[in-house]
Amino acid sequence: MRILATGGTGLLGYWVVKVLRDRGFDVYATYHEKPPPQVDVKWVRLDLENLDSIANIVRGVKPDVVIHLAAYTDVDGCEVNKEKAYRVNYSATKALARAGRDAELFVYVSTDYVFDGARGMYREDDVPAPVNYYGLTKLLGEVTVESITSSSCIVRVSGLYGYSPAGKRNFGLIALEKLARREPVEAFVDQWLSPTYVKFLAERLVKIVETRITGTIHIAGERLSRYEFATALADVLGVERDLVKPKRVEEAKLTAPRPRDSSLDTSKARGLSLVLPPLQECLKDMVSTYWKLAGEV
Repeated sequence: MRILATGGTGLLGYWVVKVLRDRGFDVYATYHEKPPPQVDVKWVRLDLENLDSIANIVRGVKPDVVIHLAAYTDVDGCEVNKEKAYRVNYSATKALARAGRDAELFVYVSTDYVFDGARGMYREDDVPAPVNYYGLTKLLGEVTVESITSSSCIVRVSGLYGYSPAGKRNFGLIALEKLARREPVEAFVDQWLSPTYVKFLAERLVKIVETRITGTIHIAGERLSRYEFATALADVLGVERDLVKPKRVEEAKLTAPRPRDSSLDTSKARGLSLVLPPLQECLKDMVSTYWKLAGEV
């Protein structure tokens, strides 16, 4: 089976490509700048702001399955540069969906930020109401994928964390490095989400491909504040909890508003055997994976 995965060098994309490759799929993965030296992967350069190139790549690859992971995920950046956010998160997704509309399955990774955060523990059928432009553009991506493709799976995730060699830095990784050096970590006590570990998420995404699951599904971790997440990480690392310093969202003076509680209900994922392991298991794996891979770079 031939798979086209966008964002193959990203935080999540690295692990998705690895799992696909390990399971023997014919993998075509896109990159924006420099591809990693992974074997048994056909690397294709893709600029998501060049819509014509998107169609050309899909026509050339002729994928059986498309997994769209690439996005402009800088929440504050999206609020400042709305034109870029619209082009990358919506227009490029629309172009990819059109070009790959006849694929056996189109998997689109979306976000908990499609919700307003007024109550948390959102289910798949709850009505989205994004409070920032990033969430809006990702929601537009969901709508266009569902309306254009013949068979799709929308996977909403929350607060991705973990390590990959070329992937985006994230709160989990930054907290790990600081705590390991016995440096303080500031963490919000008044914003809740469902932190999602990328390595285990990648395995669930590949299972979706293998079993042809369609519709919208939430695959995410447990409901936590960033403060609770960071203190749990301190416990795993065996360092003092008081290294984690409580902070309120308003103190950060962020450009884009954040939902107060965008945590996701994962009951549907549990019923499909797609639920993630408990937080402690995820954190232990992140720590061991980081020491192994970071030492090789």
